[in-house]
Amino acid sequence: MNRETLLHILAIARGDEPADLLLTNARVVNVFTGEVLDADVAIAGETIAAVGTGYTGKTTLDLGGQYLVPGLIDTHVHVESSMAIPAQFARAVVPHGVTTVVSDPHEIANVAGAAGIRYMLEASEGLPLTVFVNLPSCVPATHMGTAGATLEADDLLALRDLPRVLGLAEFMNVPGAVLGLPGALEKLLAFGDGHIDGHAPGVSGPWLQAYVAAGPSTDHESMTAEEALEKARLGMHVLVREATAARNLHALIPAITPENARRFAFATDDRHPADLIEEGSIDHSLRLAIAAGLPPMTALRMATLNAAETFGLTDRGAIGPGRRADLVVTPSLTDFRAVKVFAGGKLVAENGAPVGEWPLPQADESRVRGSIHVDVDALSFRIPAEGTRIRAIGVIPDQIVTDERIMDATIVNGEAISDVARDLVKMATIERHNHTGRIGLGFVHGLGLKRGAIAGSVGHDCHNVTVAGVNDAEMHAAVRAVKDLGGGLVAVLDGKVIAGVPLPIGGLMSDQPVEVVRAQMDALLDHVKELGSPHHDPFMHLGFLALEVIPKLKLTDQGLVDVEKFDFVDLWVS
Repeated sequence: MNRETLLHILAIARGDEPADLLLTNARVVNVFTGEVLDADVAIAGETIAAVGTGYTGKTTLDLGGQYLVPGLIDTHVHVESSMAIPAQFARAVVPHGVTTVVSDPHEIANVAGAAGIRYMLEASEGLPLTVFVNLPSCVPATHMGTAGATLEADDLLALRDLPRVLGLAEFMNVPGAVLGLPGALEKLLAFGDGHIDGHAPGVSGPWLQAYVAAGPSTDHESMTAEEALEKARLGMHVLVREATAARNLHALIPAITPENARRFAFATDDRHPADLIEEGSIDHSLRLAIAAGLPPMTALRMATLNAAETFGLTDRGAIGPGRRADLVVTPSLTDFRAVKVFAGGKLVAENGAPVGEWPLPQADESRVRGSIHVDVDALSFRIPAEGTRIRAIGVIPDQIVTDERIMDATIVNGEAISDVARDLVKMATIERHNHTGRIGLGFVHGLGLKRGAIAGSVGHDCHNVTVAGVNDAEMHAAVRAVKDLGGGLVAVLDGKVIAGVPLPIGGLMSDQPVEVVRAQMDALLDHVKELGSPHHDPFMHLGFLALEVIPKLKLTDQGLVDVEKFDFVDLWVS
């Protein structure tokens, strides 16, 4: 802020000059004190100058006694998981009242490294949504998966001082942090004087003590109230996640009490377009939490002030002098719906739709296109029989954690094959960055496919091609379709593509408006239901079957991983 701007704010705050915009007849939600006050809000440019009475304005807007709350903040999100570029992601979430997100671009970083991070920063510049960035700490997530890039401590330090960079993103290498292993230790030390996000699903006891001592101060992976409380007791900020595949909010609400509520905030992590547009983002979490019994003021604090203070964002998260004028008008606190959204003092959305001309940031997409390097003809999905029992990845509805399920193999002509009668289908993870032809083969139980195959270039976190299908021919057709799209999600039946979503930007994001992506995704999910899968979003499940840092059993391009042992295991059980 320069001298002239500050003098202008001070003059309005004193009442010596009219506000640039005066919001009158508002019920102002004060998250500092937990009060609702009848007041006017005087705005100077992008900043709140005063909250009170007796002010005048060059422009006045009467809010008719509706509630005025701070702009909502998402504490942990992967923008890429919306399958939309940042400008289109903003069009999905800002009308729901979200004005700030803390993003982790580790999806695009696993594809394109530092160039991918710079692309996301450029592509989110100047939007009515403030996109902060925590730098991806684990690219690749572990040595057991192959990414398109590797980011060491020095690579991350070179990006640390870029605008809107806050610190280090979710530290998924728990053993590296707890044991102080080389590589992990250097990153923790390099960012030890700033913010470090945590990622410790199911970690407890002495290992959790050591993990917190290593530096991570937040965690969005709690699945039970007991897990959340243990982390909060050690000083972590618990980020209550409600994603497309990982729906943890209801399980965690019992952990939140009047005494500890300031240690909790909301996060969405990974949400697909239909969920963002229909259900919402942090506003959806607000409604769910309040319906589950959380007091509205407590929930609103979690979505605003708690979130801001977790990351040291002292310029937002509340309605007060000197704070950024990110504001949301809603007729109800118990059934939160954004009817007007202000970002930096400008009306940017109304009644669920963007308002006015939004800037379209310019970013060089050439760095993040053309990322699918797979020789489909050379692939073999054949699994020779080496026993009678196998380890299958067990899908758990509405969760990204999986089971290890020991099952009898179905063997025909010396090969293990899919058995749809038992909901057991073959899957593969195919390295797609370096043209190595490396492929991991296994089985998944509970995905629900009875016909065809599904595949995608979204395969957390290395984002290799993942595919599951009822036979090898269908799987080949699905992988070929993903390559032909230049990246994307597809469903195949009888060797033909029946629906798909092109994702040419890093194999993760579309270059189309978010509404188009949503329509394409809706059509794809409808067709996958015809293939038999009952899940809300089978592609979100498929994409996480390769993530070797989320328990219990996962499949990378290098093989089957027992996450709890942090090592490879054989498909066949002796």
